[in-house]
Amino acid sequence: MDGPTKRIACSGIGPKTASSRSSAAYDEPMTLQDDAAYRAITTRDARFDGRLFVGVTSTRVYCRPVCRVRTPRRENCRFFANAALAEAGGFRPCLRCRPELAPGLSLMDSSKALAQQAARWIEQAAHEGHDIALPALAARLGITDRHLRRIFVQQVGVAPIDYLTTQRLLLAKQLLTDTALPVTQVALASGYASLRRFNAAFAERYRMNPSALRREGAEAHAVPRDALRLRLGYRPPYHQVALLAFLHARALRGVELADAAGMTRTISVLHREQPLNGWIAWRFSPKRHEVELAIAPELAPVAGTLVQRARQALDLDAEPQLIDTVMATLPWPLRPGLRVPGSFDGFETAVRIVLGQQVTVAAARTLAHRLIERFGAPITTPFAGLDRLFPSAATLADASGDDIGRLGIVRQRVAALQALAREVRDGRIQLHRAAPLEPTLARLRELPGVGEWTAQLVAMRVLCWPDAFPASDIGVLNALKIRDPKLATAQAAAWQPWRSYAVMRLWLSLEDS
Repeated sequence: MDGPTKRIACSGIGPKTASSRSSAAYDEPMTLQDDAAYRAITTRDARFDGRLFVGVTSTRVYCRPVCRVRTPRRENCRFFANAALAEAGGFRPCLRCRPELAPGLSLMDSSKALAQQAARWIEQAAHEGHDIALPALAARLGITDRHLRRIFVQQVGVAPIDYLTTQRLLLAKQLLTDTALPVTQVALASGYASLRRFNAAFAERYRMNPSALRREGAEAHAVPRDALRLRLGYRPPYHQVALLAFLHARALRGVELADAAGMTRTISVLHREQPLNGWIAWRFSPKRHEVELAIAPELAPVAGTLVQRARQALDLDAEPQLIDTVMATLPWPLRPGLRVPGSFDGFETAVRIVLGQQVTVAAARTLAHRLIERFGAPITTPFAGLDRLFPSAATLADASGDDIGRLGIVRQRVAALQALAREVRDGRIQLHRAAPLEPTLARLRELPGVGEWTAQLVAMRVLCWPDAFPASDIGVLNALKIRDPKLATAQAAAWQPWRSYAVMRLWLSLEDS
């Protein structure tokens, strides 16, 4: 199928077989016959969370397949591929299973991905609380706005403005339910400049006032006065041990604190051209298949942005039933639910990748510590030892090259860091998952001291590209027991379109041995 219709229609509910592995195949939405979809909700199959929604005609409410309410009768069910389609069909979100907590979809880049790339930009605009003009969005994709509307409806099933409205209102619903933010601040954080427009849109879609939802959720979801608490869902299984080990080995003193269940860190986010500084903390809640996210109150205006960054950093939108089919072909025991660590701050992660060129993880962390101590701005937090922000792009771009070099960073690496910082500061390079893949990588490769290894790791961890493959990585070559990157690339062809996950498995195999 080229795109979903309003009803999901195809066969089979199991994961795709190895013979169907291709980026083109993955670009097509997951499709189910209605009977198969009904089996998925009767078994509360978490594999389909975020990929399937059910609207119940008797209540006009739509739910996730994992909803714990009594299973509706088959004849009362209508099935949808995404929340926007369910709302376009006149259904409102369930207050119990909360569709806004469902994981999203990881997307592949191909000739069919224009509408999907547009969807990512729209989601980012919704979570950052700003408008996005369709002509400008179409221009970024190199097509006309008329063509964008046509392919968006064909691929996603609703118009771009309806998709944007759904994303904004689901974010607002999460903030109303999980936090004590005033309704006015929720409206602003959700991209509504007018409280009247926000109230009208909420009432029209969900047939209730925002304050009514707040009264229902306030008692059940008490939050500390000094933090916003949110819940983020993922599809099981999730290999938490591997992800935590990766992040703990790279934790930066002053910026990050690690514990057995998660991490706390400082962060700075631009809001209306001004930086907002604070902290975030996340912990796994494996019994609920969720991550609990806590956000400093001063970061409330960018809560939507931080939700998106947390989903990216922890790879919460991955679809393990598809990925593990490919990972089972690697010559080591399968680690179900392996994830690719992303980034809470794209520039920070890119700098750490540059510092890691041709050195060990420990050496790269030492250099990052020196960079933070010299150029990181101090910050006050409630946590002992969490007192620095990672240096901003503007700070490193304006710094003296000699000052950076005195930290033990070689001249070539200094040039790469400052070139990268200038490009990010001036807006010529965007480092987030909605950035266009090939133009961003091409721009990176033009920078001094940035080669294919660096570009592929940025694609893997910053741009959330699931098929990145740093063929010259020493860990990859050692795991494969070869020395020729071309041979490594040839061998990795069998792992497409999930080579980023294969890289994680190759690195872990060195620890296994």
